[in-house]
Amino acid sequence: MAESELLAEQFDDLAQQEETCTVGMWTFLSTEVVFFGGLFTAYIVYRSTYPEAFAEGSHHSDLLLGTVNTAVLLTSSLTMALSVHAAREGRRKALTIFLGLTLILGVAFLALKGIEYSEHISEHFLPGRNLKRGLPHGTELFFLLYFVMTGLHAIHLLIGCGVLVVLLWLARNSRFSARYYTPVEVSALYWHFVDLVWVFLYPMFYLIHG
Repeated sequence: MAESELLAEQFDDLAQQEETCTVGMWTFLSTEVVFFGGLFTAYIVYRSTYPEAFAEGSHHSDLLLGTVNTAVLLTSSLTMALSVHAAREGRRKALTIFLGLTLILGVAFLALKGIEYSEHISEHFLPGRNLKRGLPHGTELFFLLYFVMTGLHAIHLLIGCGVLVVLLWLARNSRFSARYYTPVEVSALYWHFVDLVWVFLYPMFYLIHG
């Protein structure tokens, strides 16, 4: 594919286009850090205010599912990194395989998270009128933060899966090469950020009961 077909009209060359896209993604991720940072701050404040309630809430988290999901997501970071490596080397088949594996792992995470949500709802841990009675004061705040923060994380992951579908289509149609793989690289930055957020969420909601 000719460079003119890959280059947007506002850029002088592919190097400038790649640099601009990378800076744009980092700028976007910095706003996401601020967004999640507010939620993490709220968690820290309420965790210190209601330590027993948060420990009790963590007792009701499914540690096995949370651990499996952590392994799934960390593995998806590996396959995403391998996707970028394959793209840099112009290996279209390998790129397609690794993007596909990353997508499968992302969907698996969302499926397991859905199972966990259904368990919490059936056990009446959804904040609101139907919340299980007899829980320590402040436990509702634990589950409120749990559903909000893990739910927002799941939405970000769902968006990432949508991006992977587009990348797979482009890869299968030979739109990437060793000269042009910017969309894969900037998408990998987003995917790794989503995985990093989960690395913090996992101990916050699953491991504090000790």
